[in-house]
Amino acid sequence: MMQTWYWKKLGDGEMAAQPVERIKEAFQELFESAGNPIDMAVFTRRDLTGLHCELHAYFPPAASEIARAFDAQPCERPPRRGLGLLAGDQRCWALLFQDKQDR
Repeated sequence: MMQTWYWKKLGDGEMAAQPVERIKEAFQELFESAGNPIDMAVFTRRDLTGLHCELHAYFPPAASEIARAFDAQPCERPPRRGLGLLAGDQRCWALLFQDKQDR
C-alpha cells in the first residue's frame, strides 16, 4: 500500500533558515506528544534549480499533520540519495527506505 509523502519548497540559502526552524519546532512538539514514533521524521535535500540551490523538505506519511500545517504538497517517496534528516529518530532510515534501490 502506497502512503502519501509530502514536500515543501523552503527557499534558497538564508531564506530557508526561518521555515526550517519553524518546522523543527512544530515537529518536536508533535513528535514528543505522539510518543517519538520511529516513522515520523522530516528530511531535507538541496536541489539545484537553474542558478539557485533550493532547499526542499520531505515529510513521510507519519508526519502528514506537520506537512499539512506548512502547506506541503503530496508527492511520491523521494529517493534516499542526497536526503538529510532534519528531525526525527535516526532509526527512521531503515524503516522508511527499506528497499535496496534507494541506497
